Amino acid sequence: MKLKKEKISLVIPCYNEEESLPILYKELNKLAKEMNYVNFEFLFIDDGSKDNTLKTIKNFSKKDNRVEFISFSRNFGKEAGIYAGLEKSTGDFVAVIDADLQDPPQMLKEMYKTIKEENYECVALYTKSHKDYSLLRKFFTKCWYILIGKMSSTKQVSGARDFRLMKRKMVEAILQMPEYNRYSKGIFSFVGFNTKWISFETGKRAAGKSKFSFFKLFKYALEGILAFSTKPLVLSALIGLFFCFIAFIAIIVIICKTLIYGDPVSGWPSLACIIIFVSGIQLFFFGIMGMYLSKIYLEVKKRPLYIINEESKKRR
Repeated sequence: MKLKKEKISLVIPCYNEEESLPILYKELNKLAKEMNYVNFEFLFIDDGSKDNTLKTIKNFSKKDNRVEFISFSRNFGKEAGIYAGLEKSTGDFVAVIDADLQDPPQMLKEMYKTIKEENYECVALYTKSHKDYSLLRKFFTKCWYILIGKMSSTKQVSGARDFRLMKRKMVEAILQMPEYNRYSKGIFSFVGFNTKWISFETGKRAAGKSKFSFFKLFKYALEGILAFSTKPLVLSALIGLFFCFIAFIAIIVIICKTLIYGDPVSGWPSLACIIIFVSGIQLFFFGIMGMYLSKIYLEVKKRPLYIINEESKKRR
């Protein structure tokens, strides 16, 4: 009796990637031929692209039964795309991969072999070298992983990529976390499961430009901190206590100085500077509390993570 082949679903979030997609599709076909011992599902998530990304994917779908697609009504972000792909995938194993080919699809062969032979629930990639990153971005990326590692109780692997292969039970665990404010790297770590990390060197983009500006990356970094750490709130409380202690000492010093030397009004410029400085600290931590509050506000609305405008007929 012939055994049924296992299926791997490849979830591919796309936003304005029409230039990269033909190159990616060629690589995926090559990979599928080499891994003919499994079946594939190529699930493209069009995240409200403004170019011909969706048209390109539709052309793939017409000639290839393995290709499925979902198109959002607008740009909901990569995190929503990843969640939608995991939710709609049908494979025994699910992999998430970017469309820009910085993470080589050929790595999937080693990942699948590892997850089968070494009994892991997940195999993920991390990198120590980013060919497309500027020196400034490399510096901030390194600082970010150090910061999130110190602040989060959930383990964060430095240089972790979104490219990973997971068993179905891990995917189901992730889908139990339909939170609106998402940070997938943290969620992957939070759900646990036995994960093996493989080091590799990222390549350059196959085509086009990165859709993540410095501001978007900074916003994403804040999302990671707010989603998996309450230490900023603890820090604000501790600094508040510290300033209360300093103020108490200062009051005693001023009283003693006035009783001994008189001249209680001298030094008002320095006093004004102190007031402005402390007010700035207060506003900064009010901002931190406001960000946490805004996340709660968005969560309680229970808005959908994404809205589908169109999907492949094979999925209906």
